Amino acid sequence: MKFRTLALAGALVAAGIGAAYAQAKEQFFPALVYRTGAYAPNGVPFANGYVDYLKLVNARGGINGVKVSWEECETGYATDRGVECYERLKGKNGGATLFQPLSTGITFALTEKAPIDKIPLITAGYGRSESTDGMVFKWNFPLAGTYWDAADILLQHVAKKDGGWDKLKGKKIALVYHDSPYGKEPIPLMQERQKLHGFELMLLPVTHPGVEQKATWLQIRQQRPDYVFLWGWGVMNSTALKEAQATGYPRDKMYGVWWAGAEPDVKDVGDGAKGYNALALQHGAEPNAKVVKDILAMVHDKGQGTGPRDEVGQVLYMRGLMSAMLGVEGVRRAQERFGKGKVMTGEQTRWGLENLALDQKKLDDLGFAGVMRPISTSCADHRGATWARVHTWDGAKWNFTSDWYQSDETIIKSMIRSAADKYAAEKKLQRRTPADCQS
Repeated sequence: MKFRTLALAGALVAAGIGAAYAQAKEQFFPALVYRTGAYAPNGVPFANGYVDYLKLVNARGGINGVKVSWEECETGYATDRGVECYERLKGKNGGATLFQPLSTGITFALTEKAPIDKIPLITAGYGRSESTDGMVFKWNFPLAGTYWDAADILLQHVAKKDGGWDKLKGKKIALVYHDSPYGKEPIPLMQERQKLHGFELMLLPVTHPGVEQKATWLQIRQQRPDYVFLWGWGVMNSTALKEAQATGYPRDKMYGVWWAGAEPDVKDVGDGAKGYNALALQHGAEPNAKVVKDILAMVHDKGQGTGPRDEVGQVLYMRGLMSAMLGVEGVRRAQERFGKGKVMTGEQTRWGLENLALDQKKLDDLGFAGVMRPISTSCADHRGATWARVHTWDGAKWNFTSDWYQSDETIIKSMIRSAADKYAAEKKLQRRTPADCQS
């Protein structure tokens, strides 16, 4: 009977159902996903990449011998369902290692819960921009970049194309954004840059899920902004590109954030999306990366792939994979302090995430050569890196079309401090002490 039970558990994991049945020495990674609803075309490849990486970790022998387990919970990108999933999974299988909400709205809701439960939140490339400040946001980790970084880099890019910041004076930049916490995040940074450089900012919110944009694009046709920044998600992105085509707005004047720059956003638009630009959160589509080849060989070739084989290496698949890697490496770093070969608690994992030191050699050893640049966090800096570049859709694939950029710390650092202090005052929080940084 015991053998049959263990065999059943293994079969569940192999089937991608995840380790709802978790053995005692497994590191549990809850997975908040949305495989259904309006955002599924973008949510599914992320979720598949996330789970495939966890399977790869096990195929490689675990985290210093500790195998990982996981269980998915469907949020449908809805904040209330995300909170329900968090509450349901946080105590399962020995306790959650960490959560990756995959939604800025869910992140806002969980930011007050995580400190109580002592479970870190990884929000790689999303979430609260001010949560970079680890002295206030002890449990939030917006690793690799925030929306303030993204907006700043896009503005740097168009300024460079035009010949300098002074050339933006008098120009119009429209922000077409998802009317949610996610879509509103870049606005403070863009308004700050507007004051400095004198461009006109048009704010054009689009109601969830984003299929109705006629009025938005009528305004764009009338106002003819010099650039359109697209802060969309799911069906909103392809709808915007189709409306731009119908309106006659040039796609090469459109720039998406890194959640509006993947294959599902452009593939159904065909040549109508040609020339469209988007930011890349370090990586783009990476079919030739070593980690992709390892997943094909060690997971998909064994019949254990989570989704279709031809999706492996696509943009959002890589985003999920990268996000899972960051969580796993947080655990590995924690083991260096608290015991190699041991299961880490959420609190121990938080320390690991706060002391990440992923240099290029470590990234290369993990199979991320050419995919990512180093990430190094600290007590004060829970972001660790702000590198990004632009890629452009040529009608068939994404190609990098810019050099690497970093956001301008002279502007963003003070914004982070001010917003974090405001949050701390509202919630009656004290900034962390040097002693707390060692805990």
